[in-house]
Formats: sequence, structure tokens, C-alpha cells
Amino acid sequence: MQSTMQDIPLTITSILTHGTTVHAQSEVVTATADGMRSRTYAEVGRRAAQLANALRRLGIDGDQRVATFQWNNGEHLEAYLAVPSMGAVLHTLNIRLFPEQLTYIADHAEDRVLIVDDSLVPMLVGLLPTFTTVEHVLVAGPDAAAADLDGLRASGKNVLLYDEALAAEEETFDWPEIDERSAAAMCYTSGTTGNPKGVVYSHRSAYLHSMAVCGGNVGALHWDDRVLPVVPMFHANAWGLPYAAVMAGSSLLMPDRWLQAEPLARFMVDSRPTVSGGVPTVWNDLLAHIDEHKPDLSSLRRVLCGGSQVPVALQKALLERHSIEMVQAWGMTETSPVASVAREPVGVEGDAIWPYRGGAGRPLCGVEARITGDDGSEMAADGVEVGEVEVRGPWVTGAYYKDDDPEKFRDGWLRTGDVGTLDPQRYITLTDRAKDVIKSGGEWISSVELESALMGHPDVVEAAVVGIPDEKWQERPLASVVLRQGASTTPEELREFLAEHFAKWQLPDAWAYIEAVPRTSVGKFDKKVLRRQFGEGELDVRRTPHH
Repeated sequence: MQSTMQDIPLTITSILTHGTTVHAQSEVVTATADGMRSRTYAEVGRRAAQLANALRRLGIDGDQRVATFQWNNGEHLEAYLAVPSMGAVLHTLNIRLFPEQLTYIADHAEDRVLIVDDSLVPMLVGLLPTFTTVEHVLVAGPDAAAADLDGLRASGKNVLLYDEALAAEEETFDWPEIDERSAAAMCYTSGTTGNPKGVVYSHRSAYLHSMAVCGGNVGALHWDDRVLPVVPMFHANAWGLPYAAVMAGSSLLMPDRWLQAEPLARFMVDSRPTVSGGVPTVWNDLLAHIDEHKPDLSSLRRVLCGGSQVPVALQKALLERHSIEMVQAWGMTETSPVASVAREPVGVEGDAIWPYRGGAGRPLCGVEARITGDDGSEMAADGVEVGEVEVRGPWVTGAYYKDDDPEKFRDGWLRTGDVGTLDPQRYITLTDRAKDVIKSGGEWISSVELESALMGHPDVVEAAVVGIPDEKWQERPLASVVLRQGASTTPEELREFLAEHFAKWQLPDAWAYIEAVPRTSVGKFDKKVLRRQFGEGELDVRRTPHH
């Protein structure tokens, strides 16, 4: 028996047309050096049509790739909407990658047109000659005309001003009907080993993921919300927040390049966000700023946080001192990225919520999770057995673009590389990345749990734990710690602090005080840098005895 329902494709085009007509008066607000600039969604819709026309004129007539080299701003949102809706493929370039990785990615994806922010032109000038497939560059932003256009043109590419290109075009576009399973956008993993790998999102996967982010368990977005994506739009599509906000009719607040605590807090006071999302580092910095300066952030009701383990201490501080609820979400580029969300079960109250809030949470509807042993066999969901977390679902990738990596997939499941447990209620607790787990005397020590506990100490801003070689035990934990300014806490005191929650054999016996934890291009702790620094004797390591 067939249904009687109409078969309307789930596409970004439908998000664009819905958001810019039904919610025409919602707005996208972009931070500037001394204030804000804004456009209504109706204007965004007209400019998206002009951009599509301009791209057609530049030869984008099929599924060619259009790259962005941009911060979070109104122009980037126009590309997010126009490029997939016209049948082309949006490719967000991560501006924090190494130059050779960017060159590899742009050529691997065969980017044809590149849209760049005026503030990022100096960074692009040296790179552009190495992008062999890029033919046209559009320079966007209010100061585009003053940018180093001659420097860009020296590469031999056709360089245009974004606003001028749009102004020459009609404000309507005949959006094509698109197969919902065709490519809409692509994002490359940060490439911890070897070259970054391309993940290609479909219109269908982006639409379904956006609906999940809109849902009550994640963003709970309404059309009167004001959504501030601090997580970059070049990092896993800003966790889906731009599409979800346009779908819900929520206004979008874009911080552009002003991501430091002081300008970000000022922008938040002026723009009044209700929902935000970003990595723990940003919120750590912001917490210190708002503790000291007390800006009015009373509009903010929910913060989505992820990218790395979110310390319970940070969640508690925001809730207890500023009435801001922080919700930890877990995922990766390969999962679009939101796969699970950490909220306590019904009936759990008081301090009992924190073990749930501190974990990776339960999968969203549509995503399934399991844990497997070294031999690939599925392990019990008993909250005790530890294995590799594997997931599958309609917004989980089943392959990489032009890159066979069978080791990352098993029987239709994505192997995440995360190690953890799964309990009977399907709560995922991550104990480590497979490559970061510390194996000491045949037992596993979770670097993530040690880090989270250390960051609960009032004098510790950040902490990263890695395994270092040990003749007797194979590996032992080294804790690299960033102390608050003026603090003089000793390793012995930190070890004593940890001893309340860990067995003696799990405690770090090597310590290094550092100015900042090294980070990857997407803001995660870069532990391979710490291991290298230790191996090359660059860290001032202090030892505490272990038993």
C-alpha cells in the first residue's frame, strides 16, 4: 500500500524560501569593529538570488564547488543558502588549517569560485596562487574595496567585488528542483593523521539534521529566538545552527572575527542572543570576563557546547553564577555533526544531573550507537564494558569523498575513534579517543576524566593529559596545566585534589605548567603537539611520586 502524501524533496532550497518569506522580518545581524550591521531575511533572500545569478554568470551551472573563506557574517549566510539551492556544492574552507592543507583541500574538492572576507584577504594573497582549480574570487564585506585586490589579481585569477557582482544581477532566481540525495555542501575533517578527508552532506541530510537541531532536546528553537553561532561556519557547518535558525525563523547573530571575550560579550549585550553555541575554550574565556565585568547577558537561556569534553565545572559555574544553561552535544564532521545530546533522564534532579550532563548523552532520534571490541563484535550496553563507539544514521557519512578508507567503516557503521561505554538507557560516556587512551600496566586510564576533574579545581583554567612512555608501566599520565593568573598551586596539591575521585595508580605523576594548551584548527586540544614537546624536552616536567 502506498501513502497518499505528496513527495516534496527535503532541500536547502525549501529552507531558503521558507525562511526568507514566512519569516521575512527576522534578521541576520553581523558584528563590526564598533557596532553591528543587519539585514532582514527578506533582504537575505533577494541577495541570495543575486549571488546565484552572479555565480551562473561565472560558469557555475551544475554541481561545481563554490568555496568560502569567511568568518560568521551575513555574506557567509547568503552563500550557505544560495550555493546549494542553485544546485552547486558549498565548500567551507577552514581558515585555521595549515597552508599546505588548504591547498590540498581546495584542489581535492576542485573549487571553482572562492568567496573571501575583506579581513581575510591578507591571509589569502599568499595562498591563492597555489589553488590550481580556482578561477574566480569574490571579495565580500564592507571594506572589500580597500582590500589588497592587486595582491589577489597577481595570482592570475579573476577578482571581483562581491557587492558589485550582486548589484549587477536580478533579485529573483529560478531555483531548480533538486534531488534531495544530491550533494549540498562539503567539509573536510581536520586531518589528525595524513591529509584531511572530505565529507559530503546531502540536501536531505542537512534538512533532517536541521530539524533535529531545532528540536527541544537540542536548541528548542522558536521564531522569536536570536541565535548566536560562535562556532565557525567553516567548522562542520557551525553545528547546523545557521540552517536550523532559518528553518525555525530565528534571527541569526553573527560575531564575524570578534571572538575574544571582551568584544563578544559587548556584541551579546547589544544583540541579545537567546541561544548560542561554541567550544568550551570560548565559554571559559567568556566566563572569566563576565565574572569580572558583569555584562547583562540575561537574554541568554541556552548554550550548546561541544568540540571537546565540556567540563562539569564550567557548566555549573554558568548555571549557578549567571543562570545560563549549558547543554553538551557530541558529534564530529562525519555526523553533520550533532549525534547525541547530554541531558539527564526524567526524574533526576539536584547534583545527580551532573554525571549525565558531563557525558556525551543519548543519540538523537535517527542516530543509532553501539560499542564494539577490538575484533569488531558488538559489546553489551551495560555501562561497564568499554569499546569503540560506532554510529549510523541519515546524517552520518558512509564514506569519504574520493578517498577509500575502509578502516573507518564497519558493516554500514561509522567508527568514530572514540572509546567509551553505553548504558541500558543508551547514554554514551566517552573515556577517550582511541589514540589518546593511556595504557598503564595493562589498565586503561581516561585522559578525558582526568582533564575534566582538573578543570574543576578553582586555580586551573585548562588541563590536557597525555600518556608518556614508562619503563615499568608502559605508559603514565602527564598533566599539562594552565593556572589562573597569580595562582601558585603545586603539582602535589593538584594530585591531592584528584585523589578524592581517582585511584592512586590513575593519578598523574608528571606535571608541566604551560601558558596555553595547543589546539587544532577546530579548537580541540592538540595532544600530538604536547607529546612532541615532551619528546623533544621542551616541557619543564616536574615529577610527583606514584605508588
